[in-house]
Amino acid sequence: MSGNRIIGLVLVVVGIVLLVFSMNASQAPVDQVTQTFTGRFTQTTMTYLIIGIIAVVGGGLLALRGRRA
Repeated sequence: MSGNRIIGLVLVVVGIVLLVFSMNASQAPVDQVTQTFTGRFTQTTMTYLIIGIIAVVGGGLLALRGRRA
């Protein structure tokens, strides 16, 4: 298993963990109140969500590319 593939798989796992954190944070009472009044999630929740998506996509691409090399 190449180094790129291992790093890619680690990024996918970290991304999934961040997505789970963002889903749990979005159900917190503070976030629910913020969403009710502003229509948006808090900055922390959005940060977890965006970084999680980037990590899953980037890690998946890196893992697939690492397989071919």
